[in-house]
Amino acid sequence: MTMTDQSPSGAPQPDCPSCREPGHHTVPERREPERERLNRRWNEILQETRVAQTGVQILFGFLLSVAFTPYFHKLETFDHVVYVITVILGASGTGALIAPVSIHRLLAGQRMKNHIVEVAGRLMVCGLVLLALTIGGTLLLLLHVVVPGLLAELLVGGVMLWFALCWYGLPVWLRRRSARDEPA
Repeated sequence: MTMTDQSPSGAPQPDCPSCREPGHHTVPERREPERERLNRRWNEILQETRVAQTGVQILFGFLLSVAFTPYFHKLETFDHVVYVITVILGASGTGALIAPVSIHRLLAGQRMKNHIVEVAGRLMVCGLVLLALTIGGTLLLLLHVVVPGLLAELLVGGVMLWFALCWYGLPVWLRRRSARDEPA
């Protein structure tokens, strides 16, 4: 037998005659206690929320300022409708992305972390959908003013398709691929 594989400590391990895959002789995955798992998931949600909140809040602030520009009153009815819908989407996205913090603060110490983490995860997904729609509405508003005709709608549709692929399609594909790769 040759000594090719190494243990996690770095000590060589004999080749396994039934398995030639690298990393076969690694320590099995440690089971994470439920409390640690919930705390880890909550911290991950907080980190994700910080990133998304910043984007939606900057975009929402920009949208709020648009109505106070002299050019805004010269826009057509279509642009005003897109603006109102986009501002409502931005406000709703802000609410959904900040809600986990409020929920956690109001329910801290109530031994409900499993429920809080579950609801916070759903609010994050909802907030990201609203953020994507807010970005799409903002793009439509801007491009409708800058680019003539149907081209603005086509460009926004392309960007929204890209968001759908990056933010939702890719994670679904990775989840299915991972499930397919797991041993039965």
